[in-house]
Amino acid sequence: MHQLNYKKFEAKDFNDYFRLVSNEQVMAQITERAIPLEEAQADYEKLLERNGQHELYGSYKVYDSSSGEYIGLGHVTLNEDRIEEAEIGYMLLPAYWGKGYGSTIAEQLIELAKQTEVKILKAIIDPGNIPSRKILIKQRFTSEKVCEMDGLPGEILSRFI
Repeated sequence: MHQLNYKKFEAKDFNDYFRLVSNEQVMAQITERAIPLEEAQADYEKLLERNGQHELYGSYKVYDSSSGEYIGLGHVTLNEDRIEEAEIGYMLLPAYWGKGYGSTIAEQLIELAKQTEVKILKAIIDPGNIPSRKILIKQRFTSEKVCEMDGLPGEILSRFI
């Protein structure tokens, strides 16, 4: 298992966030398009606002502990309408794909969620994203449904914690 560090995104970290969301390879499985600068800035403001609302919930920069390199983000986001439920998700820069980082992040996000009041974790993926699906199934997520979400294919997976 990789040794990773997590630190909540702060105002000064926009460039790291933008490296992910402006990357066509990364976003192909998420929004099917890279996010342009102005839209990313607006999204980032919302991310920072959510990060300030709770101590543990939020979006985290993820670093490899041994190299100190930024590898991506992970988030645990509370469902404000159903507080027993949260969503986990992660995005990695392509250089870190297929090397076990996604599995480690998923496992550690689940451990973080166990420190909260949450009872149910959800994850939303592109049904064609087989590596992410394998990671989640290995972490005991089960498929709830495959549907269209915001005009894109989506699969909702969940597990109890």
